[in-house]
Amino acid sequence: MNTKSTWGLFCRWARLLLMFACALAAMPSYAASQVIQNDVFWKDTAGNNIYSQGGGILKVGSTYYWYGVKYNGAETYAANPASKNSDTSFNAVTVYSSTDLAHWKFEANAISVAPAGQVFESATWLGRLGVVYNSTTHKYVLITQYSSTAMGAGVLFATSSSPTGPFVYDHMQAQITNVVTPSTGDQTVFIDDDGKAYLVFSNSNGRSHLYVAPIRTSDSLNIEAATNIYNSGSGGREGNAMFKYNGTYYFCSSDLHGWNASHTYCITANNITGPYSAEFVVAGTDADFSHVTQTGFFIPVHGSAGTTILFAGDRWSDFAGNGIGYNQWTPLSFSGSTPKFNSLSQFNLDAATGSWSVGSGNNYILNPSFEADRVGQNVLAGWSNWSNLSGVDPNSNVAGGHSGRWAMTQSYTAAYSASMYQNVTLPNGTYTLKAWVRSSGGQSIARIYVKNFGSAEIDYSINTSIANWTQISIPNIVVSNGTAQVGVYSVANANNWVRVDDFTLIKN
Repeated sequence: MNTKSTWGLFCRWARLLLMFACALAAMPSYAASQVIQNDVFWKDTAGNNIYSQGGGILKVGSTYYWYGVKYNGAETYAANPASKNSDTSFNAVTVYSSTDLAHWKFEANAISVAPAGQVFESATWLGRLGVVYNSTTHKYVLITQYSSTAMGAGVLFATSSSPTGPFVYDHMQAQITNVVTPSTGDQTVFIDDDGKAYLVFSNSNGRSHLYVAPIRTSDSLNIEAATNIYNSGSGGREGNAMFKYNGTYYFCSSDLHGWNASHTYCITANNITGPYSAEFVVAGTDADFSHVTQTGFFIPVHGSAGTTILFAGDRWSDFAGNGIGYNQWTPLSFSGSTPKFNSLSQFNLDAATGSWSVGSGNNYILNPSFEADRVGQNVLAGWSNWSNLSGVDPNSNVAGGHSGRWAMTQSYTAAYSASMYQNVTLPNGTYTLKAWVRSSGGQSIARIYVKNFGSAEIDYSINTSIANWTQISIPNIVVSNGTAQVGVYSVANANNWVRVDDFTLIKN
């Protein structure tokens, strides 16, 4: 081959390689697995806070659309989560989009409080909403709780020709057939595998009756006659939401106590209208009350390797005592048909395969910021106590934490010995324990400790005066037996105190 023809062949190959490289560069880049980080305020792709509470997700093609409410107090709460904020006046229904459930683009305000004079501007409450697509009318229908002094309360319907809105008011339905009260208690929209949509809810005023009701197939603009599937004999239920896994329907709820963190209760059935099982508490929701949330909604992630059900929990901005961040998503796992809640601060999600794994930055301490209990008390969720005193306990939680509202404390008016501790199950490996502390000083012993991990106990002394919140660290904890005990121990004089907040135990 002569030099000229060789050079021509080289140039043709170079052009082909360049075209191939350009084609690759033009393709979107998707990582196989994305990190979901809890216990923080989530940001959208533009770096702004995500404001979305009491909503749901609709998948259209390969895109997930997330709808929720922005309340006027949300921005104030994000700026100062240690301060109580009760402003739940309606600002907007927001809509975000994502293909991986981790990176969310703000699309629009699907509904806004403005302009003045229309039904959304006069709302005294708007929330607990979901969106369905009606293939007959080719409309997206937003279904939400609504109340105003002018119109009363009921289920409101708004429609749009686009999943991102704007949604236009259609009408309000005050009464659902077969329900003991007008309007609904907490509600969410559930879409079955066959595409049929349902409203799942409790009755208003007492909320002891649980219901499933079809959404009218022809136009999705009416809630049809409801089936009363369960009546709670141990208090009302709110945060009502449903998912389906391997043919079983799971109707889940939370305690009725004002948008606070709760156990997650569940009933199951093989048919959506029942009969349903006896109520049980979902395993894994006790130690930190569902990762310090109330049941919000569930996200089925169907992939090539299986299905993951995500629990989408709400930390309502109305209550500063619920920790930092509005949204906390955690994966469920199953033993047969029995669900388990995995309380993780960080996990990896692969939306394409429908699989998840524990994140490398996961904090293995449960209720590490002492926010789960919602009120002041001695025995805190996820923690155990010991004291040498009879009838009193120097261990408690107090307002004024390093983050959020609460911190753990040891203090008493007489001399005392006390410990608060947690036994942690975790994979073998090397870990670092950190905590934020304050101390009066003066104790003969006051320390953060870790022990029972397969080697000798390691301590960090805090029996000197520490006036301001200070982070301490215990590195190089080599766990060899799959467990560790983490705690605070004091041998103190009268009125000596320590305060501890924001434990982390993270694998190196």
